[in-house]
Amino acid sequence: MIAHKTKTLFILCCIALTACGEPNTERLVPASSGRINHLSVILDNDLWEGRIGKAIRDSIGEAVYGLPQDEPSFSMKQLPTNVFTGFARNSRAVLKIEKDKTKETAIKIYDNPYAKPQKMIVISGKTNKDIITQLYANKLKIISTFKNQEVIERQRRTKKSLHKQNNIEAKLGIRIEFPSAYRIAKEEDTFFWIRRDIETGTLNLVLYEMPLHSISKGDEAINNIIAMRDSISKLHIPGPSEGDYMLTDDNYWPFIGNTILDNKPTIETKSTWIVKNAFMSGPFINYVIEDAPNNRLLVLEGFVFAPSVLKRDFVFELESIIKSIQIN
Repeated sequence: MIAHKTKTLFILCCIALTACGEPNTERLVPASSGRINHLSVILDNDLWEGRIGKAIRDSIGEAVYGLPQDEPSFSMKQLPTNVFTGFARNSRAVLKIEKDKTKETAIKIYDNPYAKPQKMIVISGKTNKDIITQLYANKLKIISTFKNQEVIERQRRTKKSLHKQNNIEAKLGIRIEFPSAYRIAKEEDTFFWIRRDIETGTLNLVLYEMPLHSISKGDEAINNIIAMRDSISKLHIPGPSEGDYMLTDDNYWPFIGNTILDNKPTIETKSTWIVKNAFMSGPFINYVIEDAPNNRLLVLEGFVFAPSVLKRDFVFELESIIKSIQIN
């Protein structure tokens, strides 16, 4: 009987030791929090009020291109290092500055250190100059890291209530996730105009296709894109009075760049629109996707009409919807 108990105890101890020997790779962290495009900046007050703080606001907080009024890429909340504890650590996006004579000059990116999902970027250096140099040298990397995180979060919130009763996949062969608060304002063949009413105006999405080689590859691309969107707008997006229609504002030089959507080469354009013969205007963001397997260009555009209010987060919502695209 004693031998049987000893054997059983030995087996149980082996099981316990085996279990204890397996590391817990999934750390338990709380859910992150915060409004979209809000950034917690962790550094002491004297640094925030001095050259480092100015460099952060001028680089990471640079104005978003294409908006009618200056709005920073991120709304920033500064916290001194000694209060970066407890719930303060749950922010989804964190930029931490470490100035210390013992620190190497470096930039490090951490995933979910205190909450999930979370991106924390730590910039360290011995002097103000070291840190400021790191800020400007890595500006694009820092902005894109936080922005990509925010796109994912915006898309996660969109998934909570999706618009499902539409013919977009059947007619355009794409899947795109947008909230049920939007409605199909116009559907003509493979053209879709999707709208959401807001307190001060509307958020708008336009989806359509064009012949594969209708946009040039070189410097002429921007002129082709403007001519394309103006002709489509004249045909499909009327203004408040007969003969009015939306067109690109030629007083504002468009931004044009290359990106990837759904693993396909894409041209991104940002600028402002106006309505011919009417006092209406706003920002737009346009993506032209080269869908070679289907022998076409896919055009997805978001534009905002929201007089007298800030528009950064509205444009960002439309951008995150467009970036959810999956092409069949």
